[in-house]
Amino acid sequence: MSNNKKLGLTARIVIGMVAGILVGFFFKAILAGQEERELVFFGFSMPLKAFFIDGVFHVGGEIFIASLKMLVVPLVFVSLVCGTCSLSDTSSLGRLGGKTIGLYLITTAIAISLAMTAAIVVGPGKGVAMQSDASFDISEAPSLAQVFINIFPSNPIESMAQGNMLQIIVFAVLFGLAMALSGKPGERLAMVFTDLSEVIMKLVNILMNLAPYGVFFLMAKLFTTLGFETIASLAKYFGVVLTVLLFHGLVSYSIILKLLTGLNPLIFIRKMRDAALFGFSTSSSNATMPVTMETVTKKLGVKNSIASFTVPLGATINMDGTAIMQGVATVFIAQVFLVDLTIGDYLMVILTATLASIGTAGVPGVGLIMLAMVLQQVGLPVEGIALIIGVDRLLDMTRTAVNVTGDAMVSCVVGKSEKQFDQAVFDDENAGLKDESVDFHHLR
Repeated sequence: MSNNKKLGLTARIVIGMVAGILVGFFFKAILAGQEERELVFFGFSMPLKAFFIDGVFHVGGEIFIASLKMLVVPLVFVSLVCGTCSLSDTSSLGRLGGKTIGLYLITTAIAISLAMTAAIVVGPGKGVAMQSDASFDISEAPSLAQVFINIFPSNPIESMAQGNMLQIIVFAVLFGLAMALSGKPGERLAMVFTDLSEVIMKLVNILMNLAPYGVFFLMAKLFTTLGFETIASLAKYFGVVLTVLLFHGLVSYSIILKLLTGLNPLIFIRKMRDAALFGFSTSSSNATMPVTMETVTKKLGVKNSIASFTVPLGATINMDGTAIMQGVATVFIAQVFLVDLTIGDYLMVILTATLASIGTAGVPGVGLIMLAMVLQQVGLPVEGIALIIGVDRLLDMTRTAVNVTGDAMVSCVVGKSEKQFDQAVFDDENAGLKDESVDFHHLR
């Protein structure tokens, strides 16, 4: 415990991540071609794969992910109700929503444009003669009309049980507005929700302190099973996607932040380390949402009235990382199948992928469904997706880190423009660090 107190949360998460990767490589090496290998310990034999990989690592990682997801619905609902009912001018909701959605769409369009440009220049699919026995079955995406209908919940309790973020956001906004218009009863209820929000954020801090162990389990399981042979065969594709992801996450967001707010991008990137590491480890923007919310409000200085709207909405519709994968994958598949795309086709890909980031929100397997929609739009074979599935797991982790960073950047821009931003908190390098430490020995 004394070492934990000396090390910051970021350092502990990195240690857990590196240790997990090394342990994963270790088990991968000793289990190579010997899936039934056993460990004899004090006369007892235990199968290594069943006990460690499918047992300890799998269970530990899944419990960590489930614990994070457990907080998402109450955090989104309570925070958004608090934020909405505290708005002095409820008519600003429309302006807030317009700015947020507009910025998310613009960053997505920039992301896929960068990706397609890089893929055209590098040509990762040129000269590749790949064959795949795998097939990809596409789930049908809902129509645009059905998407708008599905945003409004017929049963908010069912929406919360299913984790349907857009429906939860709509209900929370309406509930918060009703509280703001209810006078004294609304004020009394607002105090309850404010206290609930504080308790939930403390629960987030508790889980953040346990994160190094969860990250260790996730990395150990992943790198035991990760097939690097496939990555080697798709090295150019993998390299282009990874390079554009890093460029967009570190450079594009920094430029946008500086131009629109004047804030220091280096401070922003530094304070996003924990949330980005969570996103990388979990591969889920939804699971990372509690950490993103804590980072945006406690470290970056965005008021809860803004963050409670922009962060959940971003986790649902902001898919810059996925858009980058789609851009590179579209060019890659076109090159592999010797299909020449016109300027009109490239523009159609940008438009389709940007709009699809909202149109397919909440659909299982959203990234691959969006890619299939894009491929169909320009006449490319959907079967080409099977060629890149093998390397998608590691790229998905990086995509999530980029998406989470984008959610926070847009939150800062919107918060600054709405004058719901604390510059002192943003400039304070130690902001939020005290909240991360939890004394488990002294509850009071």
